[in-house]
Amino acid sequence: MAKILFVMTGADHWTLADGTEHPTGFWAEEFVVPFEKLKGAGHEIVVATPGGVVPSVDESSLAPDVNGGQETADHRAQVIGTSAELNNPVELAKVDVADYAAVFYPGGHGPMEDLAVDADSGRLLATVSASGKPLAVVCHAPAALLAARGGDGTNIFAGYAMTGFTNAEETQAGFADKAKWLLQDRLVEIGADFREAEPWTSNVVVDRTLITGQNPASSAAVADELLKILA
Repeated sequence: MAKILFVMTGADHWTLADGTEHPTGFWAEEFVVPFEKLKGAGHEIVVATPGGVVPSVDESSLAPDVNGGQETADHRAQVIGTSAELNNPVELAKVDVADYAAVFYPGGHGPMEDLAVDADSGRLLATVSASGKPLAVVCHAPAALLAARGGDGTNIFAGYAMTGFTNAEETQAGFADKAKWLLQDRLVEIGADFREAEPWTSNVVVDRTLITGQNPASSAAVADELLKILA
């Protein structure tokens, strides 16, 4: 079975336009659902973060109303609390892409704070893209793609069809007028062919080796696409 790298935010807040630090981290569903699908298929998971810090879960992502009820919310909280992989991450700067068959980036607002400007993550993404290995990225995690630049300074994902958390979803979530920048806008600015579906519906876009999902509801389908490639 394959060894899969989960690159996750090390941030526990997202700095808004007015300087306020909004508590955040990774989104529970976007870690737990792919984690369980991939592990359930027999694959090995390694989590990496900037500095090797243990990732912080966005507490709002454990609310019953965003998990389809208390039972699922409790289950996801339990997985997060007991996952040896999540609670013993490796340092992102020390990762060797050659050790992994695929890379997965869960979202949450955290990547908007750190991975969007993280040079180690940017270099890793460039290496993964050049290697031809599958790269799966969901919701706000495509912010990490902003840091992936080639030798000429242009973004290596320019021209790729992709999706991510949309301006419409950010507006409905109540952050569009508070954020320093919006993910959809930035992805379009780097030359991405951004493809959005109706807010909060599952939407997965595959272009070459890049698999992107629009929102938390897309997490399962993104993992399924990755599993097809690894089969």
